[in-house]
Amino acid sequence: MHYAILAYHVEAEVKSWSAEEDAAVMTGLREVHQRLKGKLGPAARLGDTRNASTLRGPGHGMVIDGPFSETKEQLLGFYVIDCADEAEAIAAARDLRSVNPSAVYEIRALKLYIPGAPFPETAGPRDA
Repeated sequence: MHYAILAYHVEAEVKSWSAEEDAAVMTGLREVHQRLKGKLGPAARLGDTRNASTLRGPGHGMVIDGPFSETKEQLLGFYVIDCADEAEAIAAARDLRSVNPSAVYEIRALKLYIPGAPFPETAGPRDA
């Protein structure tokens, strides 16, 4: 089963890191990526939230600047990982957190969506 591991962090804190501090975290994450080789799918570090846009509202919606939420942390990146179960996905998130301990990782089961195909009826362990 595929899981998304969403990486949240205080964006201002990450942006305050020196080039050396950022490189150290990225080096540690690359080591975790190597341990997850064969299971790890796409991963991305997202651009600045100040440059983001949000589409919301009825009809065609309205485009507004940035993501607006009342949280300290912002979604700064994500991983897609193929795991046997949620426990394995949580273990992978713990491995990621071991090198970036101030980050918050949210783990969610993914349902494959292919436009035009029927939506899968699979349920995760907490959906039952």
